[in-house]
Amino acid sequence: MLIAFAGLPGTGKTTISRAVARALAATHLRIDIIEQAMRDSGVPAGAVGASGYAVAQALAGANLGDGRVVVADCVNPVAASRDGWRDVANRAAVQLIEVEVVCPDAHEHRRRVEERISDIPGLVPPSWEAVQRLDYQPWDRPRLVIDSAASSPSEAVAAVLGIVARDRPA
Repeated sequence: MLIAFAGLPGTGKTTISRAVARALAATHLRIDIIEQAMRDSGVPAGAVGASGYAVAQALAGANLGDGRVVVADCVNPVAASRDGWRDVANRAAVQLIEVEVVCPDAHEHRRRVEERISDIPGLVPPSWEAVQRLDYQPWDRPRLVIDSAASSPSEAVAAVLGIVARDRPA
């Protein structure tokens, strides 16, 4: 099974996806870690582009091929990145669960973005202004939407695990 998380920075994706991965003993692939490692290895920040997603999707495919559950943690802002996860799941012949984490309370979202401290050495989290400028395209297909301003992390994790239990083969 592949569980692909999406949402703007500061919505709570990492908190929720990390807990889901832990509960399922799944491989947790976080795009921020991959992209920062690329920058640390000398790739200019502006040249990282979609490469982080390509690396994560290749790692996801390899782990799925080994029979592991994979949880992907990324902004996943455009149809191309979302389709990439769907393609990975199709190639591996596994169930895809897409989860979008939102924080429609602008005041709370801004507070989270501005108060975040990165847990990835060298990574500078985006500013509130940068988050607002992101090209985050509307979704064109069903997914589980989690409002992180209205539900606790444990409630969000329970919602995802409920979908997993419902969709997992017996």
